[in-house]
Amino acid sequence: MKIVRYGEKGVEKPGFIDSNGNLRDLSKQFEDIDGSFLSDDNLSRLTSANEEGFPLVEGVERFGVPVANPSKLIAIGLNYADHAEETNSPIPTEPIVFMKAVSAITGPNDDVIIPSNSKKSDWEVELAFIIGTTAKNVSKDNAMDHVAGYTICNDVSEREWQLEHGSQWSKGKSFDTFAPIGPWLVTKDEVLDPHNLPMWLDVNGTRMQTGNTNTMIFNIPEIVSYLSSFVTLIPGDIVTTGTPPGVGMGIKPSPVFLKPGDKMHLGIDSLGEQEQNVK
Repeated sequence: MKIVRYGEKGVEKPGFIDSNGNLRDLSKQFEDIDGSFLSDDNLSRLTSANEEGFPLVEGVERFGVPVANPSKLIAIGLNYADHAEETNSPIPTEPIVFMKAVSAITGPNDDVIIPSNSKKSDWEVELAFIIGTTAKNVSKDNAMDHVAGYTICNDVSEREWQLEHGSQWSKGKSFDTFAPIGPWLVTKDEVLDPHNLPMWLDVNGTRMQTGNTNTMIFNIPEIVSYLSSFVTLIPGDIVTTGTPPGVGMGIKPSPVFLKPGDKMHLGIDSLGEQEQNVK
């Protein structure tokens, strides 16, 4: 099932995409798609429900973030072997963890705003997953029990602030609009193998990133188990898992960075697509 939140920013309604690709409304049954919705096991109830019993919605112009008010947006850095190579970085021996501010989160097709003090804003298509049940000190064998489903994150990154202003990556990762997420939360039953998903990103119609989640260094069970050993993951939390090669910083001989007027288009098989105008 593909769970969505649709409508204008701040007043999104819950819904889902049916088997024919149509949007159906859930606002009479649920107030919103958030941590409480996920922890109450509503996903399994909806999966077994008759989708024709929910009203069709037409003319929707915007999808929002598929889960409301996550308490955390945690990111894993240099988690693709081929991306580590292009940045001349050693292969991590344990996950590199940083936080993106939740204030950076925006809808999958909302504008990305380049801050006035930015010189090196960059793109990163990433597989993200959303926590469905509380995870604390969980084993790798049980980790997937705590995952509600998958989505896409464009981990937009200001490289100067990430790498040239001290050692904290979060500074370059947390500008407003630097975390487009969506378009939907795809439940686990619709993704046979999250570790074998082709992914791509275009800038102005030119393919920049082509990759596959099969080159991830640390897989989702390893990430959940590792994170839960030092932070409690709660329903609605989002974890984004790293990017394949092709980022602007890695282009040789001269890096290429985003500028106002650019357009990003990205996607992951089975998880949908995003488009953002850069302003």
